[in-house]
Amino acid sequence: MAPIRRAVIDIGTNSIKLLVGEVLDGSVRPVEEKSEQTRLGAGFYETHILQPAPIQQTAAAVARFVAMARDAGAQSIRAVATSAARDAKNADELIDAVRRVASLRIEVISGEQEAEWVYLGVTSDRQLHGQHLLILDVGGGSTEFILGDHGHHSYRESFPLGSVRLLEKVRPCDPPTRRELEACRGWLTAFLNQNIGDEMKSQLADPSRGPVTLVGTGGTTTLLARMKKRLTTFDRDAIDGTQLSLDELTEWATDLWSRSLTERRTIPGLPSNRADVIIMGVVIYEAVLRHFKLPGLHVSTRGLRFGALLGMP
Repeated sequence: MAPIRRAVIDIGTNSIKLLVGEVLDGSVRPVEEKSEQTRLGAGFYETHILQPAPIQQTAAAVARFVAMARDAGAQSIRAVATSAARDAKNADELIDAVRRVASLRIEVISGEQEAEWVYLGVTSDRQLHGQHLLILDVGGGSTEFILGDHGHHSYRESFPLGSVRLLEKVRPCDPPTRRELEACRGWLTAFLNQNIGDEMKSQLADPSRGPVTLVGTGGTTTLLARMKKRLTTFDRDAIDGTQLSLDELTEWATDLWSRSLTERRTIPGLPSNRADVIIMGVVIYEAVLRHFKLPGLHVSTRGLRFGALLGMP
């Protein structure tokens, strides 16, 4: 059987991403990948109204990605929108703009659907098969927690916690202060204590499931792996499977929060347009590791877009 070439456009709170891939027997071979930051969630969280400029920038980016997908030979194209779109009072304006500019219908997916596709995408990596996994996908506006083993997830939940959302809540100085870092860590500790329920805790503590592997997927962990390895471009083979310890995350958090935005933009492996939100992403992962008393995480470059491709009819 010949592979089917498909495309998915992921409309996130911070950036728009394209994946064109060949799908066969539960696996995805990437053919074309692009990312463009439009910051759809800018100025969003006080009013939950998407702003006109980010809407138009997002629609234009989707149109460019549709053209790229067609040039790459995609037989079908799916566009999915996540946290900012599903929480917006005016999501119809984004949907209408994309339909008008790109001639494409957006699927605004639930947090549950997002978590399901993240799990499907991450576990398409055969080296993770059969393991007891806690998958953590930190996006711009939400964070998905997914628990599972042997190819089946047993728990999934999406929380209103993300790098852009937290940045707009905290609004640190430039450079951030040590007091702001500690206050942010304290807020995250309280958030996790309040929101992580007994079901997840009991499953993690179940001795029959064996030790859990924390898998980090999404932009933050990809960037941290690039920074660790000083990669100036995206290299899936080099990034996939990178191990980040709690000590490394704490060191990165302390270092990044001590630098100005201008200084962070010079760090090898960190794209300049992600230098503001990285400080929030790293402390979210640090807080989760501390909360569950885990020593580190495994970086996966697979996730929502892989799962959405695999889930296409």
